[in-house]
Formats: sequence, structure tokens, C-alpha cells
Amino acid sequence: MKDPVVVVGIGEMGGVFARGFLRAGRPVFPVTRGTAPEAVAAAVPKPALALVAVAERDIHPVLGDLPSTWRDRVGLLQNELLPRDWKRHGLEQPTVIAVWFEKKKGQDVKVILPSPVHGPRTPLIAEALEQLEIPVRVLESEQALEFELVRKNLYILTTNIAGLEAGGTVGSLWSRHRELAEAVAEDVLSIQEVLVGHALPREALIDAMVTAFEADPDHGCLGRSAPQRLQRALQLADDAGLEVPTLRRIASRHLRAGAD
Repeated sequence: MKDPVVVVGIGEMGGVFARGFLRAGRPVFPVTRGTAPEAVAAAVPKPALALVAVAERDIHPVLGDLPSTWRDRVGLLQNELLPRDWKRHGLEQPTVIAVWFEKKKGQDVKVILPSPVHGPRTPLIAEALEQLEIPVRVLESEQALEFELVRKNLYILTTNIAGLEAGGTVGSLWSRHRELAEAVAEDVLSIQEVLVGHALPREALIDAMVTAFEADPDHGCLGRSAPQRLQRALQLADDAGLEVPTLRRIASRHLRAGAD
């Protein structure tokens, strides 16, 4: 029998990975909201992988409570993720995937692009997704991983925030509202540069974002978390003393005063 895998958070995305691990012949031990991680760690102290599949708003409490024996075998897949997020918890080398497929309730998986992955447990992630015919792309360096994480953040934040103003699809955003999309993207990249601590290749990142637009032009811009994403972005901008004028203009039009 292959070594087991722990999946923390069995929502739509966690369920996809759990299914892949099971098809690959690996026992899966779930950690749900009502389950104490330490209780699962008592049964599975050293899994092949401890995949944290909770939503981005829950990532820091979960990482803070990870059992010590899981800390050198962590996998991460959240949106709005950057190296500083795992390093603040003392995790030096997790396995990280920038997910470019979606899974909605009652629907099958929809692939947009191959999902890039990097880290010591990469073969386990690839093994699971290959069982489901979900393509992955193995990255060779931490620098490449940072680029891909920023690219995904740029895509998510630009489409969600610009979508508050323009609505529609990513294809129509770029074809009909390109000036808005570019202005939002520049503000987003200003925030991302503060978070990674150095200048970013903006033109290459915007080109990579557009490649994702072209891969699925009918993808809707506006997710239900768009207002919260804009609020988080503005808080980060405030903390860094950034102007981000386009984000602030959109917020003045689409966020309720005093909203949490």
C-alpha cells in the first residue's frame, strides 16, 4: 500500500485532489472543520503529503495549527498566495501549485491551463492530477514559482476587481475594456511588488495574464469574493502607503462605506 495523504479542507478543490490521490492508490485522511488536526496526526504522523486545501481567508490559522510532524511535507494551492505567506509560519519549502482549473458544485472539472507546481512533493501532486487528466507543469526554480503565483494573483485580482466595474467575461474585459484592465493590473502589480520585496517583470506578467484570458475567454470576471478581494488589496495598499488610484476609484463606486 502506498503512503497515505492528508487533505486539510474537503471543499470542491480539496475533493478533486482527494479523488486523484485515491485513484492513484493512496489512502486519504481528511481534516474537516470539526476535526482536530492533532487527532488525525496521531493516526497519520508522517503522511506522504499534507495538502492544505482551505480557502485563502483560512490559510494562516490552519498553518499556525499544523501538527509539527506535517510541517516538512506541506502542500499549498490557495489563490492570493505568495512565499511570505508560508515563511511567516516557518515553512521553508512547501510544495505549491498554482491551480488553473476550476471545480464548481454539480459540475465537472474545467481546465484553463496546465497548473504549474514546484517543491519536494511535486511528483505526488502530479500523480494525483494525472489520474484525473488534469495537466500540470513542473517548475524548476523558486523564481519560476514566484512568477507563476504572481501571475495567478494578477489574473484573479484584475478580473474580479475590474469585473466590479465592467462585468462580463475575461475576453470582453480585454477586448472592450482594456484600458480599465491595464490600469487595475498596474495597481495590483504595485501591491504585489511590495509583497515580494522587489520589482517584477510587469510586461511579461501582463502578457501571461492575457494568455490565460485567451485560453478561456468566456470565463466570467466577477466572482462572489470580488468585494472582499478589493478590500484586502486596499488594506495592503494602505499598509504600504500606495496610491493605487484605479482600485480606490472602483471601491468608491462599488463598496459600501464601512463594509468589513
